Amino acid sequence: MGLFKALFSTILVFHYLLNICTTHLLINVKNQGGDILLETISSNVTDDTITLEFQRSDGTLVTQLIDFRNEVQVIKALVLGEEERGQNQFQVMCFVNHFYKSDFISSDAISKLRQKNPGTIRVAEEDKGHSNYTMNLFLDVLQSKVISKHVGILCADAQDSTYTRNEDLKQWIQRPGTSEVALTSAVRSFTSTRSDSNDVKSYLISKCADTSNLWAPCTCSLELCIGWYPCGLKFCKGKGEGKKASSMYRCGIKTCKKCFIFSYYSKLKQNCLWDE
Repeated sequence: MGLFKALFSTILVFHYLLNICTTHLLINVKNQGGDILLETISSNVTDDTITLEFQRSDGTLVTQLIDFRNEVQVIKALVLGEEERGQNQFQVMCFVNHFYKSDFISSDAISKLRQKNPGTIRVAEEDKGHSNYTMNLFLDVLQSKVISKHVGILCADAQDSTYTRNEDLKQWIQRPGTSEVALTSAVRSFTSTRSDSNDVKSYLISKCADTSNLWAPCTCSLELCIGWYPCGLKFCKGKGEGKKASSMYRCGIKTCKKCFIFSYYSKLKQNCLWDE
């Protein structure tokens, strides 16, 4: 396990180095525990997307993609397994949600930012707290293009563990040109069903934290925190000349921190050992 973690970390460092030439921002961020994490933030103005990525101190690789054009946020977590407890080397989960454009500065604004003092350790100005997301639908990655073309690329390794919610579908259905039939065909509920006297009965799945059987399905909970991201623009008032009124001009960015708590279906409690 130690050798795998070392190799994985080496690959991540190489990955960061490869992206230096295309990344607009490399941010040293201090998390709540005092660890310093390296965030990479890049934008693609053509696709109107922003990608933020970092590795947590426990080895988890977190990738957040914002697709402004389709109002979609994808958060991907690659979690290293505890092989001494019988887990696989790693597992990948993707969480796909509706996104409000006002929650992040635009891809164009990111592309125009120029970083000063890149070695500075950053702390977000505003803590937006925790948001709970109950992911009650599986999303078929192969049919996810109806939501965003970026889901299929980012979540290729999460064919059976990509999730969304009914309330997100309701938002996306309102987008011009979106097919409701195609959208609903791309998802399915993870609530188990059984047939009994021609009646279909669903039963609730226990939380992994309340389940003792390691091989039973359960609802897992995973917290992912974005410790620093540009959540808005700052505007300052300029001095007017003569009778001219003072004008407002962009004079910086506002930074935020936000934590997401995702609840989702896990085939086995064994895959959710952190939720104990």
